[in-house]
Amino acid sequence: MYEKIFIHVGQIHIGFSPTEISTVLGSCVAVCLFDKYKMVGGMNHYLLPLWNGNGLQSPKFGNVSIPRMVQSMMDIGCSPSNMEAKIFGGASININSSGEDFMIGKRNALTAKEVLADYKIPIVAEDCGGTTGRRIMMRSDTGKVLLKYSSSTINGG
Repeated sequence: MYEKIFIHVGQIHIGFSPTEISTVLGSCVAVCLFDKYKMVGGMNHYLLPLWNGNGLQSPKFGNVSIPRMVQSMMDIGCSPSNMEAKIFGGASININSSGEDFMIGKRNALTAKEVLADYKIPIVAEDCGGTTGRRIMMRSDTGKVLLKYSSSTINGG
């Protein structure tokens, strides 16, 4: 039987025991990491691509959240050389009535790709961009991710 965990913005969860980790994404991005030898997986959910050094160094930023998740998995014996990644989210959202696109979603996805490349962790699947939200669920002991699109376009988050 799987433990069920729902994560929100700024959260990271590593499934030490078989866990179904889920979240809902708009312009946010979730990175799912899986160590294929330890059979351990984890997921994060971040809101913004880059922490610029001002304020709290929070996992709501991609360049903070991804390294923390990698380190958390390394702390339990996983190795980046045995990890693979799947990335989701990064939808385009309208930030004002004129429809001007702020490109946060695209920048969030790009941050995931850059940070994972720094760790030499291959991205084996991705579903990013578009204008609809996503609900994802990862099984921590297999690395499998189920994806469901929301039925309407994202407007604001």
